[in-house]
Amino acid sequence: MKKAEKKAENNLMEKVVSLCKRRGFVFQGSEIYGGMAGSFDYGPLGVTLKNNIKNLWWKMFVENRTDVYGVDAALLMNSKVWEASGHVSGFSDPLVECKKCKRRFRADHLEDKKKCPECEGELGAERQFNMMFKTHVGATEDDTSVSYLRPETAQGIFVNFKNVLDSLHPKLPFGIAQIGKAFRNEIAPRDFVFRTREFEQMEIEYFFHKKDWEEQFEYWRKQMHEWLKLIGLAGGNVSELEVAPADRAHYSKRTIDFEYEFPFGKKELYGLAYRTDFDLSKHSSESDADLSYFEEETKTRFTPHVIEPSFGVDRTFLAVLCEAYTEDELGGESRTYLKFPLNIAPVKIAVFPLLKNKPELVEKARTIFAELKATFGAVVFDDNGNIGKRYRRQDEIGTPYCVTIDFDTLEDNTVTIRNRNTGEQERVRVSEIAKKII
Repeated sequence: MKKAEKKAENNLMEKVVSLCKRRGFVFQGSEIYGGMAGSFDYGPLGVTLKNNIKNLWWKMFVENRTDVYGVDAALLMNSKVWEASGHVSGFSDPLVECKKCKRRFRADHLEDKKKCPECEGELGAERQFNMMFKTHVGATEDDTSVSYLRPETAQGIFVNFKNVLDSLHPKLPFGIAQIGKAFRNEIAPRDFVFRTREFEQMEIEYFFHKKDWEEQFEYWRKQMHEWLKLIGLAGGNVSELEVAPADRAHYSKRTIDFEYEFPFGKKELYGLAYRTDFDLSKHSSESDADLSYFEEETKTRFTPHVIEPSFGVDRTFLAVLCEAYTEDELGGESRTYLKFPLNIAPVKIAVFPLLKNKPELVEKARTIFAELKATFGAVVFDDNGNIGKRYRRQDEIGTPYCVTIDFDTLEDNTVTIRNRNTGEQERVRVSEIAKKII
């Protein structure tokens, strides 16, 4: 990559990070104590945007379907779960340490595995580093009390397969979905919220008969593309990567990565994996629990196979931000705005009184604000500064529509609606605001 292109990309990422801090999307974790690498806190607008993403995902993949059931498994699980899944013995990344400055790096992320990228000192021999956070449960700290913060949400679904089967008696094919935190002790967290030690996943394990795996794989591939359209990521920045056999996880027979062109390069956003019957079979043999499925029609019992569509919440958050970040000129002035789709925008409408020192305008604006908030929820009241500054402030946080109440409103009950993307303004009756926005 040319230096000019690299500089432009870094500059874009710096602008996104700066906006996130300035407008209350993301803060550095433990900032007043100097921060902590790989740790970030989501501010008022950030947590709303993230919740909008999660709620929309849950609605699409759980609430709007009749074949997917939700669970919320514990973060701490019996350590035997991770032994059976292979995480205790094999969940590792290659690590190297600089003999001079003692900094540690992931070997597979280095261009030169012999020279330190920080101080140019000599790097030591490569070794495997297990990324699970180890802890102890209870009052004693010995081998019998060892547990781990879960490194993925999938195993919480697999160990609850029998519970869901016994309590709801679903017919194959069916899925179990979960949104939740996972933890990985990354050697080198980087790229803002893209690679952190604490993150959230939205995952489905979809169970079916082995013979149907190719059909199911293609179906879920299309579903993931529909999701990308829903959140505004269906453009040219998303591509598919067919993962080669040598690079696939040990449980996978086929994997596709959905990659996004972030400012720091093309990186994995989502994954779609055919996990075969590896997980259920492994847990069944290790726990002595029967995790098979009995099919009434054929009177046969078998272990279902699994397709796993996996979505990273934090990576979705970052991709949506990068996709939405826009700079242009409007009315002869430069501006920055976030082109969020209406369905995930943290603020959908901002309501302004033209002047805040006119009680009759403020009262009318408050009334309209209350009505819109009852309908849309994510509505704010803003009377700070002149109208131009308010527009720019709302543009920068991605508010799709601004509604201004002026003296004409008091006469004819009409308001001005401004479109974020175009800056165009339209006069409409108060009773028609919701129709114009929806």
